[in-house]
Amino acid sequence: MPSNPRPSTGRVTVAEIASSAGVSVATVSKVLNQRSDVAPETRARVKAVLAEQHYVPSTRTRNNAKARLPKRGGLIDIVFNDPGSPWAAEMIRGAEAAARAVRASIVVTALEPGPSGHQRWLDDMVARGSLGVILAVSNLSVDEQRAVGQLGVPAVLMDPVGDFESVLPALGSGNFGGAVAATQHLIDLGHRAIATVTGPMRYLASQARLAGYRAALERSGIPVRPELVRQGDFHYGSGVVGAAALLELPEPPTAVVAANDEQALGVYATAMGKGLRVPEDLSVVGFDDVPLSQWVLPPLTTVHQPIRELAQLATRSLLGLADGERVPLLGRIELPTTLVVRASTGPPPAGR
Repeated sequence: MPSNPRPSTGRVTVAEIASSAGVSVATVSKVLNQRSDVAPETRARVKAVLAEQHYVPSTRTRNNAKARLPKRGGLIDIVFNDPGSPWAAEMIRGAEAAARAVRASIVVTALEPGPSGHQRWLDDMVARGSLGVILAVSNLSVDEQRAVGQLGVPAVLMDPVGDFESVLPALGSGNFGGAVAATQHLIDLGHRAIATVTGPMRYLASQARLAGYRAALERSGIPVRPELVRQGDFHYGSGVVGAAALLELPEPPTAVVAANDEQALGVYATAMGKGLRVPEDLSVVGFDDVPLSQWVLPPLTTVHQPIRELAQLATRSLLGLADGERVPLLGRIELPTTLVVRASTGPPPAGR
C-alpha cells in the first residue's frame, strides 16, 4: 500500500515518490510520461502516491505528450565532465544549432562526481521531462549507462575518449586514422625525429592516437624512439611538461604530434620559452581543430574532429526518437577525421 502522506518543506522529488511507492525511478518516469509498459496495479499505486505526496510535475512533464513533438519545442540534456573545455564548447554549439531548428532547447549539466551526484542529475532530468540526453562523459560505468537507459528517455553516448564499453548508442570519430595523417604529414615534410605527447592511456582514444603515430613511423621505416613518447592528460599543462622533457633530450625532436589542441598550445609555450620558433625550429600538430587553433600564432596544423557534426547528429536523432520516428542509431558510429594544414608545420631545420 502507498505510504502515508507527510509534510514537506520543499518540492517532492521523483526519487522520493519512487521510494514511497516501492518502485524504481524509471517506473515513476514512465507513469509521468504516460508510457504503456507499466502494470495497471503498479500504475495505480504510483498515481496514489503522487496524489498523496502532492507531487507537482514541471510544465515540461505535464505537457510531455506535446513536448515530444520537436516542432513544439522541448528539452535535450547534454552532460559533461568539464563543460568549460574547448571540446565541450564545440559540442554545445552543434547541439544547440540542431535543437534551435525545431525550437527545442539545450540543458547543459556538469556531472558531479560520485553516485549521489549522478543520481541527483538523473532525478532532475526526469523531473524536467527531457526529450533525450547526450552523455559527453568519460567516466560513466556500464551500470550507470543502463540506469539512464531504463528511464525510458532516449540517450546517446557522445564518446570523447573512444571507449567501446557502451550499452548505449555511441558516436565518435576516427582517432587512429587522424593520428596516422598527422604523423605522415610531418614525415612527408622531411621530419624523422617526431615526438608525441599522448592523452591518458586509460582511454582508448589515447591508445588509438598513439597507435596511429607508431603505425605511420613504422610504415616509413622510421624507428619509434621510446624517449620521444610522453604521456599527457589532454590539458595545457601536460603539453608544457611533455615538451620541456622532449626539448631537453640530447637529440630533441624536430616535430611534435600532440593528442589534442590544448596540449599543442602547451608545446607552443615551452618552445617559445626556450627561444625556439614554430615551425622553423619545431613543427607542431594538434588534434580536434577547436576554434582557438585558428587564432593562435602561428595558426595550428591539426586534425579536424567533426565535433559539431557529431553533436548535431546526436541531437537530431534524439529529437526524432522522441517524436516517434525510427532513427537508425545503433552500436557505435564513427565519422572520419581530416588533416587541416596551417602554419605550424614546415621542413625540419637545416642539418636535422
